[in-house]
Amino acid sequence: MLEARQIAVDPQDVGMRLDRWLRRRFPGVAQGRLEKLLRTGQVRLDGRRVKAGERLVAGQTVRLPPVLAEQAEAPVAQELAAANPPSEREAAALARRVLFCDDHIIALDKPAGMAVQGGPKTGRHLDGLLEALRFDAADRPRLVHRLDRDTSGVLMLARHAAAARSLTAAFRDKTAIKLYWAITVGVPKPRQGSIDLALTKKPGRGGLERMAAGDEADGDRQRAVSLFRVIEHAGKRAAWLALQPLTGRTHQLRAHCAAIGTPILGDGKYGGEAAFLPGAEVARQIHLHARRLVLPHPADPRRVIDVAADTPPHLSAAMAYFGFGSDGISGADDPLLTSEASFGGV
Repeated sequence: MLEARQIAVDPQDVGMRLDRWLRRRFPGVAQGRLEKLLRTGQVRLDGRRVKAGERLVAGQTVRLPPVLAEQAEAPVAQELAAANPPSEREAAALARRVLFCDDHIIALDKPAGMAVQGGPKTGRHLDGLLEALRFDAADRPRLVHRLDRDTSGVLMLARHAAAARSLTAAFRDKTAIKLYWAITVGVPKPRQGSIDLALTKKPGRGGLERMAAGDEADGDRQRAVSLFRVIEHAGKRAAWLALQPLTGRTHQLRAHCAAIGTPILGDGKYGGEAAFLPGAEVARQIHLHARRLVLPHPADPRRVIDVAADTPPHLSAAMAYFGFGSDGISGADDPLLTSEASFGGV
């Protein structure tokens, strides 16, 4: 009879969500099955029940129930990546997207359309290409947070385990400030403020989950808060927004923008047909960009790292189409939406 098995967290996996760690090791197990194993406490972290979004820390131990223990030797993403290393062309293209690099961190400008991690229907992804960014380090870089496949912009990587722990803590403790740019269909009213709307996972089309406003009956509802400000607008048709998530829920900005009636342009998953403007000469993809990331340096918390990524081609083209940025607004004018006085508190 098979028994439960304990697996230590590898330093390479520090900062990863537990559910993503499980999906990488057990790609053949359905997502719903993994969630049930977590919910019922069959999968535990250091002997305690935890939620799917728990971030892994070096030295922790994951308990696998017998149903997973027999598959525990399945190859994980790192081993798969070693067997299929990035080509010279892929390595060069990724290196050109480095925004900042020192002995501790790498800030990368992730392109829209590139998945951060693998999945059942994902072939090439960033995690499988990170060997290209090893440079002179002893280890390949580590993921400490993620962006959606269709979201472009600043993604921070750790170059060693200590940096991964520090960066993970910055995201967990909300000392990392994330600023996004988006184009929405319609103009939010009021034109600046906060969205405080709990989110929960709901079944979506094709068996895929989506985030939706949760009610009191939802046991897994999680508070989600986003700040927003309209930078410019094209009549009532579209708006250029600065967005700052104060919490880190899956698809938070996309779900929040749709919930207030101004879906992100091109985001059919959350906005449906309302996310597309008939006749508009813009790309049919999500117009959401992780513009800027500000956080303490992992080697010296007194030092602040402030990295910005230029707008990708499809977003730049849409901004030009709507006439946004014609008044000279530049990256130096990025508004960080942290002032409670400006928004009446959160």
